[in-house]
Amino acid sequence: MSESSRNFMTLQFAAKSENESFARVTVAAFVSQLDPTMDEITDLKTVVSEAVTNCIIHGYDSDPNGIITITAEIEEDTILLTIEDKGRGIEDLELAQQPLYTSKPELERSGMGFTIMENFMDEFGVTSEMGRGTMIRMKKRIESKKALYN
Repeated sequence: MSESSRNFMTLQFAAKSENESFARVTVAAFVSQLDPTMDEITDLKTVVSEAVTNCIIHGYDSDPNGIITITAEIEEDTILLTIEDKGRGIEDLELAQQPLYTSKPELERSGMGFTIMENFMDEFGVTSEMGRGTMIRMKKRIESKKALYN
């Protein structure tokens, strides 16, 4: 692969709920170079929002001193996203990935975050270690508006 077909960025920010929209918009702006459709942008914003919210609420238990890291990499027509925290970790990863499961029902969480991410992306994976944090890796091929007209 030539250097011109690869691009990347890394973003770190405080685990504060007001930074969730910042993360969404930043990833959307970065991927805009692939000329995605509005649906593709909406899907990406949604998965970033879900992942960042999980880091804030579950990873850091709403402790604003935590740090969230997003790495986005473009390879040809594909976006690879990694969103991670260094928080509590997930005790039972298999259970956490079940639709409608939430460890915080008192916050009226829907328990659909991982399911949404998995359904909106081409590839999805989660790794987590108690006391060390959680990493979500996602990949999506951008069909782009250009492809629709060629």
